[in-house]
Amino acid sequence: MTAASTRARTDLIVGSLGDAFAPLMEADPVAFRAKYRKMAADPHAFYRGSACLFYADVTQETDDFVDDRSSRIWIHGDLHVENFGTYLNSDGRLVFDVNDFDEAYLGHYTWDLQRFAASLALVGWQKALPEETVRRLIGRYLRSYLSQINHYRDSETDEDFALTLDNSAGAVHEALVLARQIRRADLLDGMTVLTHGVRQFAEHSSVRRLGKAERARVVAAFEGYLDTIPESKRFDRDLFYELRDVVGKSGFGIGSAGLPAYNLLVEGFSQALDNDVVLSMKQANVPALSRFVDSAEVDGYFQHEGHRTAVSQRALQVHTDPLLGHTSLADVGFVVSEVSPYEVDLDWGGLNEPEDIAVVVDQLGRATAKIHCASDEDSSQDLVDFQVEEVIAAALEGRRRELTEHVVEWGIAYATRVQQDYSLFVNAFREGAIGISAT
Repeated sequence: MTAASTRARTDLIVGSLGDAFAPLMEADPVAFRAKYRKMAADPHAFYRGSACLFYADVTQETDDFVDDRSSRIWIHGDLHVENFGTYLNSDGRLVFDVNDFDEAYLGHYTWDLQRFAASLALVGWQKALPEETVRRLIGRYLRSYLSQINHYRDSETDEDFALTLDNSAGAVHEALVLARQIRRADLLDGMTVLTHGVRQFAEHSSVRRLGKAERARVVAAFEGYLDTIPESKRFDRDLFYELRDVVGKSGFGIGSAGLPAYNLLVEGFSQALDNDVVLSMKQANVPALSRFVDSAEVDGYFQHEGHRTAVSQRALQVHTDPLLGHTSLADVGFVVSEVSPYEVDLDWGGLNEPEDIAVVVDQLGRATAKIHCASDEDSSQDLVDFQVEEVIAAALEGRRRELTEHVVEWGIAYATRVQQDYSLFVNAFREGAIGISAT
């Protein structure tokens, strides 16, 4: 890169991060210093924390693989290789699926595919896999995605596929087996203590006790949240939702730096101590994609970002967390969900051989198609009122191989750009040019 192009690219990186995070950086500079240090660990960590830069780039490109309808479906918005894991769905089954829906929004289905492809290329580079091997892995992911699109076209319902203990393989199956061995009591024992025979949150550096006024506001927000749980997913409110304790919470991952959050302890299914449930009430952020597209129609559909996050997750997951809901606190939207003991992330640290990675990406392609095709006219929202699988198939008529080749090439090229951007970001952070002092 020339000196001028280096300066211009650095300015774009700094500007994109500033536009996305300036209010949060001002509110909690220490949290953002920690966030940026995590992003400085390696190129993939930087990529995970800079979805705003991804959309600043990808929304400026011509996309020949979408039409009017396939350019406005529900997408995950931050689909990288580490945003997959297990959860216990509302039917009581352990499922392996996409997770973390904070960035979900309406956009091009191709943007999810591109973001994943670049992420896989970055991980492949970190594992010193030959470029041709990485190309084959991205291609396999895309072919699996398209095969699953065909599956949905041939099925009568969008709810008939899930990765479970019965049909998963490799590291995906291992994650589900591990999740099955976890007990709710293990989570509770790690977060709470017994006081006079009743659980309350344990003192920890990542939690803080609330003053009376703040606690009263959080309790009121909790009461408002209860009304947002769909009737079909509600438990007996006389007992299940009885509030036991509330604390402020910090120490979240890269994407949640600076966002106010609380943990709430509720009674659970019965008065047995092992049935207590921990809820997370976290301020929802503006999704990165919404800054780069015409968002008026979508934004007008929602009360606030917490409402958007909850609706989008219900659209993208067929049988989602029965405790998922939303509320507002000081006129700011918060999303509420269970801190589940059954969530196990896919372990990429143990995935090193191409054959093992291939088994995994084949399943991740199917999981990606699942969230796209579930979020259409069969879901409870009405922003997308057509069958997504039919629309994507129509947009790709006779062009599936062309799409696959395009996304493979794009993912490899963008991963190279991310590696260059990573160095520019680290230098800007070290020099104090990114809105937060490095010390």
